[in-house]
Amino acid sequence: MSYNYFRLDNGIRIIHKLVASPIAHIGVVVNTGTREELPSERGIAHFIEHVIFKGTEKRNTYQVLSYLENIGGDLNAYTTKEETFFYASVLNQYLGRAAELLSDIIFHSTFHEKDIETEKDVVIEEIQLCKDTPTEWIFDEFENLIFKGSSLGTNILGTKKEVKQIKRETIFNFIAKNYNTDQMVIAIVGNVPFEQIKRIVSKYFALIPANKRQFTRKKLEPYQPDSKHIKIHSNQSHAVMGCVLPSYDERKNQIATLLSNILGGQGLNSRLNMAIREKKGYVYNIESSYSAMSDLSIFNIYIGCEQRNLDKCFELTHRELNKLRNVKLGTLQLHRAKLQMIGQVEITYESNLTEMLSIGKNHLMFEDVETIEGVVEKISTITADELIDMANEMLNIDNLSYITMGK
Repeated sequence: MSYNYFRLDNGIRIIHKLVASPIAHIGVVVNTGTREELPSERGIAHFIEHVIFKGTEKRNTYQVLSYLENIGGDLNAYTTKEETFFYASVLNQYLGRAAELLSDIIFHSTFHEKDIETEKDVVIEEIQLCKDTPTEWIFDEFENLIFKGSSLGTNILGTKKEVKQIKRETIFNFIAKNYNTDQMVIAIVGNVPFEQIKRIVSKYFALIPANKRQFTRKKLEPYQPDSKHIKIHSNQSHAVMGCVLPSYDERKNQIATLLSNILGGQGLNSRLNMAIREKKGYVYNIESSYSAMSDLSIFNIYIGCEQRNLDKCFELTHRELNKLRNVKLGTLQLHRAKLQMIGQVEITYESNLTEMLSIGKNHLMFEDVETIEGVVEKISTITADELIDMANEMLNIDNLSYITMGK
């Protein structure tokens, strides 16, 4: 089923899908994240996501949190390097209620000093929890390594010192500069007709004054491979290897995703899992991932193993990378790989919430969003030649950066 599109006069875009479900999911994604932070603003994009629920001009914290929960709904948010997403899930008949609340918190939050100080302690606890979880912390350090000198390389949470220094005035300044109406998308998936969607969205968002972005994202310095070791007290060593890649079009993104899936994706039959876990027993967890951003993409491989096996894991991983660069997949291998990825995509999109979050983000990047049927069709046409070309661009061992954590 295709998506419906609409744009308000202030620049806010709407993407909608009608589905047969008792639940409606609505989200507002803002095209801003850690990447937009100045050195004096580190951690503020994520901090705003926390404190924005603490009260508006007409609601206190309890009223914000209870407004949807009282009717069985859910309110949530997340922050990445490039976007901040506020979203809610409710019964279809309460979609207008959810839209009104999202509009209220995004455009009318008060950010009282007392709430800011209280939430600083909460975020600092989150920072400490992350530091106690090497499997999460290492990815922050890896991005710091490959994007050093850039705001893309800073931790989304910020540091304890940076969070303690956040001021109310800085919050309002960051929102005024980055929460631009022409950089917002409202995504809705539910059993609510599109004409009704337009009325609801117009009622709560059309009167927001237009606020167009006055800057463009700063381009990054050319990527250079690097390596780093961080000493930690741990029974296991952790490692991430990977690289920064160019910004690809939608088809090349799908090819790169399929390649990463073959190498170390969700399936236990991935090449890395079979070669290093199943045959050698060196790891409990080994996986690869590929992610596209607005003007670049990232590929990485995570390894968790005993220190004495780390070099062996690197050697075996390099061997699998070279195989994909030099040996073209056979017809049956390629067919199975595509079937596996198509199945994973279909399972992911079985969740209407996941689809809402996905189409909201994609509509920020692309004018038209590919339907699930279109995605499946394009995956099925990927060729072995396209995969080996991508492997030689993506899996070049000389282009990889490495970060390790352990004793």
